[in-house]
Amino acid sequence: MFHREGQTIILTTFFSVCAIVLISQYFVDLTWLRLALQITAIIVLILILQFFRNPKRLVNPNFDEILAPVDGKVVVIEEVEETEYFKDKRMQVSIFMSPTNVHVTRYPASGTIKYSKYHPGKYLVAWHPKSSTDNERTTVVINTPKFGEILYRQVAGALARRIVNYAEKGDNAQQGQDAGFIKFGSRVDLFLPLNCAVAVKLNQKVVGAKTCIAAIIDKKEHGE
Repeated sequence: MFHREGQTIILTTFFSVCAIVLISQYFVDLTWLRLALQITAIIVLILILQFFRNPKRLVNPNFDEILAPVDGKVVVIEEVEETEYFKDKRMQVSIFMSPTNVHVTRYPASGTIKYSKYHPGKYLVAWHPKSSTDNERTTVVINTPKFGEILYRQVAGALARRIVNYAEKGDNAQQGQDAGFIKFGSRVDLFLPLNCAVAVKLNQKVVGAKTCIAAIIDKKEHGE
């Protein structure tokens, strides 16, 4: 299954590859050159199909957990000052997506969309310290039943030139459902309450709509 955001580029690439294969078959006499053109075209098609894949992931919504919004690797876990919406300290967890990861963005929690905004910006590499604030990005805030308001931010990287965000203020978000896509891009930041328990570690690989990023702290276990 492929993501709807890839339909145009997939069809364009498919027909282009068919044209290259047929034209080279009949008009390129050198066998090695003909095969090189055909193989290269097919590899490009496979890469495009791989990039826009959208595996189905069934989720039983859990109000006690924040799930990974994307596939990738955890590259940041730290307490920071979130300056756009909360304007106070939050726990930031950032996930970097390589070109081989699934690039679908999924809602990390169920709740009501309180804020959704697109910001034009630069295209610094995703691991640059200022990419979260200077790059092209979208910011979405979900009001959840257990965690209160949480924020996730889609961040474009050096290759990304198209961020797709489906979240609109007032919408009901369902944990695990499709929330957008970053074409050829690269990073999602989560900003969570300081009193939640982060369940991942640096450099851990996570799976969107599957891996628990943070959970509600059990007050009984902490003697509260």
